[in-house]
Amino acid sequence: MSRKPTKGYFVRGQFVALGSELDLELKRELKGTDSASKTDLKRESAERQDLGEAMLGLRADLTQRLLDQGHVDDALLQALAETRRITNFEGRRRQVQYVGKLMRKLEAEDVEAIRTAITEQHQGSARETKALHLAEHWRERFMAADEAVSDWLSAYPGTDSQQLRALVRQARKDGQPTAAEVSQGLAPRHGRAYRELFQLIRAQLNQAEDEDPTTPA
Repeated sequence: MSRKPTKGYFVRGQFVALGSELDLELKRELKGTDSASKTDLKRESAERQDLGEAMLGLRADLTQRLLDQGHVDDALLQALAETRRITNFEGRRRQVQYVGKLMRKLEAEDVEAIRTAITEQHQGSARETKALHLAEHWRERFMAADEAVSDWLSAYPGTDSQQLRALVRQARKDGQPTAAEVSQGLAPRHGRAYRELFQLIRAQLNQAEDEDPTTPA
């Protein structure tokens, strides 16, 4: 009686019988690879949708640059504009999903360009916030101590010293609490000089940064 041939297949010239330990091992490896691929695709899909949502707050100039460079098209920009207009929660959620669908159609280089633009905007915002804090720090120093003016002029000699001293004097004078404010525990109100002092500081800091980004504060 002839023996029934064993069913199987060849892998790199080696016969693998169906149901054998080697067959099961190869299938486990294959399943693991497929699962990893699905996981990667799912993660990439989520990242692209998140990137699409981040584009909702992207500055107009950076968005225009992406359009000019061909990294985004009118369909995506229109979908983003529509998302901004929708206030209904469910409607917005569906629209965001649509934006994600369009994002998944983009090439890798387009996605990278969008990510770069978003990073550029965030870094700019961080620099602006830091500059505002630095200006506020200097103004408070001017209000608190006489030597702050000398320290400032040493660091930023291009400042109009007469204007600076006049603004500091007036800002301090305006900031003196009245008897009523003291009795009621109210903070003193600051006048025009206080605001103009801040503007002078910001302008000088911006000028110094333009001339030399490494200028010490």
